[in-house]
Amino acid sequence: MGLRKWNGTQRHKMDKKKKKALVIGGATLLLLIGLSIGAGLYMLDFSLRPVNRGKDMEGSMAYMRQTYPHIVPWIDSLTRCQALRDTFITAPDGIRMHAFYVRAPQPTAHTAVIVHGYTDNAIRMFHIGYLYNRSLGCNILLPDLRYAGLTEGNAIQMGWLDRKDVMQWIDVAPRIFGDSIRTVVHGISMGAATTMMLSGETLPDYVRCFVEDCGYTSVWAQFEKELKNLFHLPAFPLLYVTEWICQLQNGWDFHEASALNQIKKCHKPMFFIHGDKDDFVPTEMVYQLYEAKPQPKVLWIVPETDHAHSYRNHPKEYTEKVKAFVMPYLSDETKIGN
Repeated sequence: MGLRKWNGTQRHKMDKKKKKALVIGGATLLLLIGLSIGAGLYMLDFSLRPVNRGKDMEGSMAYMRQTYPHIVPWIDSLTRCQALRDTFITAPDGIRMHAFYVRAPQPTAHTAVIVHGYTDNAIRMFHIGYLYNRSLGCNILLPDLRYAGLTEGNAIQMGWLDRKDVMQWIDVAPRIFGDSIRTVVHGISMGAATTMMLSGETLPDYVRCFVEDCGYTSVWAQFEKELKNLFHLPAFPLLYVTEWICQLQNGWDFHEASALNQIKKCHKPMFFIHGDKDDFVPTEMVYQLYEAKPQPKVLWIVPETDHAHSYRNHPKEYTEKVKAFVMPYLSDETKIGN
């Protein structure tokens, strides 16, 4: 009888210890989950809602005037003649989107849709606008992507949702410049990723070719690289949690936002440009992209150039190479690719 009582007491003590261990384990797990979600929310805000120079229109114009003084007379001339114009459209989800446009000096079908990069805006692409409008005699359309310039939105979309917005601008372009347009899409950095992402979609025949300048392979690859470089952290678990939160908040995840996958479906011509000293979007990414893209394609590795400064460092050569690649396709009326 005494032995049974002792055994019962011991089992009771062991059960209490197990319950305590389970409670502590459960509380620890909940704490870790809470910390992971909190860290994921921070990382998503850090990535998609950064301090955003793209909302500073005056500062952006001052930067362009200082950095690219040779385009200042062109900007001033457009302003005096009221040739730099604004237009607005509304996305299917109700976001009001803005773009600048300029008609060519002489009537032409040649048109460029120019897409800006991360924390930039349309104004910060005026040097590429100058290239196409002043140097090549094209119509130009420069959208502000979401959360940039005069376009609404509460977060940067890293090109994936932006590809649909740029497709909407492509649909609008004939109403601005005429039904017979032939168009190149030219993007830099995140704008280049946007360009590659939309290149895998079904586009109108008048989209003739693409120029991507220092775009990344995928949002996952770019964020994984930044997480390691800035915070010295591996992808697991933080990037996975951040991706999950992004899916809940924005409707897309980092893996599906892949320029690399999209360009595999693109059979229209693409010009790849990348600086050989780029450590923000590593130069090695362009080789993966170029290899994945079906012909026709051209690659230019720009010497002694870091991220997004190929035109700034080599304006004459950049203009000549873009002209040599783009203009034959804009001048050719036959259908190209799909």
